[in-house]
Amino acid sequence: MSSVVHLPDELRRRLEAAAAERGVSSDDLASELIADRLPAIKPGSHNALEAFIGSGASGRTEAFDIHRARAEAAAAKLGQGA
Repeated sequence: MSSVVHLPDELRRRLEAAAAERGVSSDDLASELIADRLPAIKPGSHNALEAFIGSGASGRTEAFDIHRARAEAAAAKLGQGA
């Protein structure tokens, strides 16, 4: 995957200097640093698509259980013979 990250000039210079000291590319060092800071995704936890889908403001204020909603939609579809 490719991503574009806009860094302030000072931070970019620090990243480049640290990467040169280690003998790696800035991209590799940035990936390593990001991986070290992000928590691991636990097996069985929600996936990125579910997190994205839930990120918009729907205007709903009640709690929403995506797993229950999917099960209800699947049961309704089966009831329709689909």
